[in-house]
Amino acid sequence: MEGTTISDLMINEQIRDKEVRLIGENGEQLGVMSVKEAMKLADEAGLDLVKIAPNAQPPVCKIVDYGKFKYEQMRKEKEAKKKQKVIEVKEIRLSPNIDTNDLNTKVNAARKFLSKGDRVKVTLRFRGREMAHMNNSKHILDDFAEALADIAVVEKAPKVEGRSMTMFLTEKR
Repeated sequence: MEGTTISDLMINEQIRDKEVRLIGENGEQLGVMSVKEAMKLADEAGLDLVKIAPNAQPPVCKIVDYGKFKYEQMRKEKEAKKKQKVIEVKEIRLSPNIDTNDLNTKVNAARKFLSKGDRVKVTLRFRGREMAHMNNSKHILDDFAEALADIAVVEKAPKVEGRSMTMFLTEKR
């Protein structure tokens, strides 16, 4: 049931279609019938008539206990949410006159982020006079990417944006 939240579902008297395809309480197909007949069958079973596929031709309704159905749906949504992994973008800032050891420290931090499954944005920031030597500093980002080549791949190549040069790295699949 993709795209419909629980509150969107129509139950019992809210269903205004002429005829519906009915599914019984145990999941068996009961065929296409008028809404009145479907309501009668639901009442006899002491359950609710719930429209589960409003966009189908004809719409699909199911005989279920609405409270229990709602609870099951909420549980499924919660489970799906738990399994999702939100990919964050972590930023690492460098300067053009960075020393080798400092660069290695930054590389190790990026390695840690990448192993957790996050994307890494590497930013080389230029200040004052450094702006004049921008083209000579691209090698720093290239070295950074090369140091992580075993676990990372360059998603977006180094690009100049204002006073900084930016590159994105992601984990190798």
